[in-house]
Amino acid sequence: MRKFVFGFILAIAAASSAHAGPKPGSLIKDCETCPEMIVVPKGEFKMGSDIIEKMRGNEMRPQGPIRKVTISKPFAAGKYEVTNKEFAAFITATGYKAPDACQVWGGVDVVKGKTWKDPDYGRPPADNEPVVCVTWLDAKAYAKWLSDATGKNYRLLSEAEWEYAAKGNSKAKWPWGNDGQKICEYANAFDKSGRADPRQTNDGGASGAEQAECDDGFAIVAPVGQFKPNRFGLYDMIGNVWEWTEDCSLTLYPAKPVNGDAVEVDGACEKRAVRSASWRTRLSRHLPTFRGRDPEPTASNIFGFRVARDTE
Repeated sequence: MRKFVFGFILAIAAASSAHAGPKPGSLIKDCETCPEMIVVPKGEFKMGSDIIEKMRGNEMRPQGPIRKVTISKPFAAGKYEVTNKEFAAFITATGYKAPDACQVWGGVDVVKGKTWKDPDYGRPPADNEPVVCVTWLDAKAYAKWLSDATGKNYRLLSEAEWEYAAKGNSKAKWPWGNDGQKICEYANAFDKSGRADPRQTNDGGASGAEQAECDDGFAIVAPVGQFKPNRFGLYDMIGNVWEWTEDCSLTLYPAKPVNGDAVEVDGACEKRAVRSASWRTRLSRHLPTFRGRDPEPTASNIFGFRVARDTE
């Protein structure tokens, strides 16, 4: 009888463990052309900051109000930003028509003929570099294709999930501590190499703004995974390219949701949230609390994305 009971308990424990899904830190790769995913643990964190950033046209961009958010269950996030090779597999499989024009150096003018295959780098983009010149709509279509192909629920990260994943349980100003000048160890930012490029843009810094005085070794975009990962094992959460998230971005965070879900609105969404900053973005906008906001059809050679996947 005791053996039967003990065996029954083990069976229940095994079933419960299987239902719980992969453990935090686990690597997931659902198919040959699927992106590698890292399981992020559940937890609580303070989202946002009291900083208000001055933008173009004297717009003041708040990063708050600060609020406590509870990520109630683990989720998987892309170990890297989605690459050109991974996006090409989607295009080949579906025949999807990506944008035929893109914002390039300067971030304002849309140039016909500049696309994810030719983002105006002065050279062809590499397979292991993050795909750019893709809109929020393109990112959503890619995630849906992954879901259909694998039977798993792929999606974009919510803005709350993104900030939680980017901070990696750090309570400091930056994911690595309080010294922003260490950014070149962890991110591809607008640094000495970037400022040396003759095509430098006004997105890189404003008069009087703090600059990244280090050198990350890349004047423009970098292949994914070239810098130190954060505490969750995720690469390039800060810098390299901006990353589309699911949320409809409101000027101030609403009172709800605070459970990690995306913010949505009735009717059309004016602007979607983009996070991370890029290789030609000023230092302050690399903060994990900084909030980019752009219309869904925006395609830029500093805009890419990362995917999430449900694990339970």
